[in-house]
Amino acid sequence: MPKVIGLTGGIATGKSTVAELLEIHGFKIVDADVASRKAVAKGSEGLAQVKAAFGDEAIAENGEMDRQYVGDIVFNYPEKRLELNEIVHPIVRTIMDEEKDQFLAEGYNVIMDIPLLYENDLQETVDEVWLVYTSESIQIDRLMERNDMSLEDAKARVLSQISIDKKRRMADHVIDNRDSKLELKQNLEQLLIEEGYLDSSES
Repeated sequence: MPKVIGLTGGIATGKSTVAELLEIHGFKIVDADVASRKAVAKGSEGLAQVKAAFGDEAIAENGEMDRQYVGDIVFNYPEKRLELNEIVHPIVRTIMDEEKDQFLAEGYNVIMDIPLLYENDLQETVDEVWLVYTSESIQIDRLMERNDMSLEDAKARVLSQISIDKKRRMADHVIDNRDSKLELKQNLEQLLIEEGYLDSSES
């Protein structure tokens, strides 16, 4: 019986890298970020609703959503974040459910790649949760380096999510990513072996 696994983490924990590795091992990935982009794609009903809620400035010159503009608003005004979520989340869920059902029907194990799985209380929608873990200080360092952020901004982004240590206590399995990419790969393959997804001779 194919399984539905929720893959989550925190900002800059390395979840995308883990998703890529899982795809190599034959899992099908349903990505919440990709679905979110589809939900407000150019010309979509979702984007029309965003424009109505956030004004003409929410639409860039190329007709797509101005992510920087909308992102700054929702980060600073929680009530606007709720408004955006009420528009986008139902559309995203429909897109993701359709993809998941298609993959399950084809017999694949499915990874639901959901960054804010716990924040949006979606853990009951999957069979189990796998968390990509690193320390909060490493999250901040990686975010500063990757996004060229100040320490203050990086801390604010990390602290806007449920703490990675709390998520660690809630998850069914933890994939440690505090060290190198090679060690991350080895940690993931060890989990796959333990859970019966991978033969030890294949790792």
